Amino acid sequence: MNNKAAVSGNGLLETINPCTGEIIESWREHTAIEIENIISNTHSAFLDWKKTSLQNRADALFRLAELLESRKTDLAGLMALEMGKPLAQGVSEAEKCAWVCRYYAENGAEFLKNEIIKTSAGLSYICYQPLGAIFAVMPWNFPFWQLFRFAAPAVMAGNAFILKHSPNVTGCALMIKTLFQDAGFPPGLTGVLLISEERVPEVSAGVIADYRIKAVTLTGSVQAGRAVASVAGAEVKKCVLELGGSDPAIILEDADLIHAARISAFSRLINAGQNCIASKRFIVVESVYNEFIKLLVKEMTSGRMGNPLDEEISLGPLARYDLRDQLHQQVIESIAKGAEVLAGGDIPEMQGAFYPPTVLGNCRKGMPVFDEETFGPVAAVCSVKDEKEAIEIADSSPFGLGASVFTENPARGERIALKLKAGACFVNAFVRSDPRLPFGGIGLSGFGRELSRNGMLEFMNCKTIYIDS
Repeated sequence: MNNKAAVSGNGLLETINPCTGEIIESWREHTAIEIENIISNTHSAFLDWKKTSLQNRADALFRLAELLESRKTDLAGLMALEMGKPLAQGVSEAEKCAWVCRYYAENGAEFLKNEIIKTSAGLSYICYQPLGAIFAVMPWNFPFWQLFRFAAPAVMAGNAFILKHSPNVTGCALMIKTLFQDAGFPPGLTGVLLISEERVPEVSAGVIADYRIKAVTLTGSVQAGRAVASVAGAEVKKCVLELGGSDPAIILEDADLIHAARISAFSRLINAGQNCIASKRFIVVESVYNEFIKLLVKEMTSGRMGNPLDEEISLGPLARYDLRDQLHQQVIESIAKGAEVLAGGDIPEMQGAFYPPTVLGNCRKGMPVFDEETFGPVAAVCSVKDEKEAIEIADSSPFGLGASVFTENPARGERIALKLKAGACFVNAFVRSDPRLPFGGIGLSGFGRELSRNGMLEFMNCKTIYIDS
């Protein structure tokens, strides 16, 4: 069964519960005229919004944060129904969205202050001005957070946005618009496009090319990133791409193995492993390989898998059946090439797009679980002789989003982190996004940054003012 959100014969988008296979709700796709109206309304809203004071923008973000927290249980329930996220994780996602709203409400004005630059002029400085309407193409795995980490700094800076969300989380997309409206943001400032995956290439190209759209941000696959970047490049428009990864976690011989196994399993299992910055390749120094494997299997298999609406459940289904089947195919091909099944590895005999926590040993380059991004609860483990080989294997991937190192010597961990080719390196912790820190990758993981002051300035005109007296 394939439970992709799709367009039925009468032009309806259908979202399907990945736990039961049942249709949740249907929505009519937007027509070309409706898309034009959304772009026009968002552009008009931007022209007014950019004139508002920073304090008014901050006040709106504070109200939005309060709404996210007061409605977090309902938002978690919606995520559980549409893409299978366990309730507790959905609540945490809503809380994190509130955090990012407050962070930019509290710090945005400081980030956007004029910077005086000493030159031979009487006065010279840099000022920051919003670009306009930003086209945001977002994935389903963190349906609220992925959008909010872009949107909070964007609207605080005076921009507007149009969201094209994954069809299987259409309810989440419309709820985001409702939240912004209820918080008092101007009507039209946050547009939402309802279009099927089949129409995405054509519609997205048209939206990006529209003169009222000033930039694009996308979180998604390498294929999608290449398509968007190609159109944006042809139109000479700024874009930020976050394209996922195959993050390595290096386990050194002096690591606290109990801590490393616990953190590694948590990173691999959160959101059923559907997390671009989760550790996916575990590179272990051979002297501690066997012990780490035992601990990792224990941690990976200690939770409960089932209906995400059950508060006792820690592992829900994958978001769609086709995604589960694709993951299983990666596992099967890797086993055929010599990977050892240490846990899981089989599709369970239960209703829903479930896949068990899976640990594969003796993994190496040439196996799908090591070369490709695995979007599910699969840990690929390999053994290496020493630190030097660990770094070489970690950096052998074309991706470069995040990496982690486990060692009881912080200085050693920092030294290795500085060497690794990634947008973020964490020592003795799992890679995660934080409003205070820039987030993004290199290589096939994309370019540009979100979050922190760096992310806010991605969609600003950093204008030089030079006044000769």
